[in-house]
This record gives sequence, structure tokens and C-alpha cells, in this order.
Amino acid sequence: MEGIEELHNNIMFYLAIILFTVTWMMVVIIKTFKATKSVISHKYMNHGTLIELIWTITPAVILILIAFPSFKLLYLMDEVMDPSLVIYGEGHQWYWSYQYPDFTNADNEFIEFDSYIVPEADLEEGTLRMLEVDNRVIIPELTHTRFVVSAADVIHSFACPSLGIKCDAYPGRLNQSSVYLNRQGTYFGQCSEICGILHSSMPIAIQSVSLKKFLLWLRDQMSD
Repeated sequence: MEGIEELHNNIMFYLAIILFTVTWMMVVIIKTFKATKSVISHKYMNHGTLIELIWTITPAVILILIAFPSFKLLYLMDEVMDPSLVIYGEGHQWYWSYQYPDFTNADNEFIEFDSYIVPEADLEEGTLRMLEVDNRVIIPELTHTRFVVSAADVIHSFACPSLGIKCDAYPGRLNQSSVYLNRQGTYFGQCSEICGILHSSMPIAIQSVSLKKFLLWLRDQMSD
């Protein structure tokens, strides 16, 4: 996510320069050339080599300056890492189910649970409408985590903008996305693929906690 923000800031810098330059040129031209009729100041000049070089080379240089950081980010996004934690998420109409395949309970069953939106009537003071869920995804901070996403019925999309995650969920197909959280906190997202009448009722809540709290949460899940 930090790489995406850095790329965005770099591109915005170049866009701001372009916007300022074009606006300045338009203002100067409007104020300078006020003639109602076309005035030919150079009758036999049909092109200007210098200005043509400038408006050809300058955009090319700007595109190169934007492209190289983009290529680096694309490479980093496709980088294969060995995750310490894998979480399987499956989209349903209209809720998410999660499974921690690396951990089992006393009955030798994977830790898994469903995550539904909290109805507006049941929201506590200070919680977010249309984003709060009854069961959050708990992950430890400073840990490489991989989300493996699929769907049980129609196409969904596992999207958490604050983490830079947007992973399409197709029935019968597995897609993946990896995160590494540097700090604790709660990150909200939603299904970003129109999947039916209650499409807006599929929020995602990912909570990053310390490793100690994560292990305590795992112990509680294993005892259930």
C-alpha cells in the first residue's frame, strides 16, 4: 500500500506541473491575442522546429518518469513470498466466510467462521454503519499474510482499499493477495463486484493485533 501511495504522489507532482503550465499558457494566449480577425505575422512560416521538439520530447520524458516507478511497483506486486499465515476467504450471497487452514481445533477441524454485516439496529455507539461485522478477520502485525479468495455462488470481489487489496472472487477459482501490516488497527472494505440485491451488505473488517493477542484469539477459537 505504501508503494501505491508513493506512486500516486509522484504522478500527482507531474500532473500538477502540467496543469500549472497549460493553465498559464492558456491565460497568456487569451490575454495576448485579442484580435477578432486572423493576423498572419509570419506569412511563409509553416512550422517551428524548436517548439515541435519541445512538445514531442517533453511528454515522452514525463511518461518515462512515470513509467519506471510503475514497473518497479508491478514487479513488487508479483513478488512471490513465503507467508507465515494463510487465510482462505469465500464470498457468498451475501456474507463472507473465512478459514485458517494452518490451525485446527480439538476436533481436528479448521478454524472457520462466517462474517455478516451488523444490522443498523444492533450497532453500538461509535461503530461504522454498513462496515461493521459480527466476526472480524484477525491477523498479527509484522507478519506476512496471504489471502486466498474464491466464491461459492456468483462473482464477488474482496476489496480493502486501505490495505491496497482488490482480489476478484470467482466460483471454482483461487486468487490471492498478500499483505504485511506494520501497525495495529482495523481496516474496512467491501465487496466491490455487484453480486445481487444485498451487494452493499458484504463488508470486510480486518483487524491487526499484536502476536500475543492473536495467539490468545486462536486459543479461544480452538476451544470453541
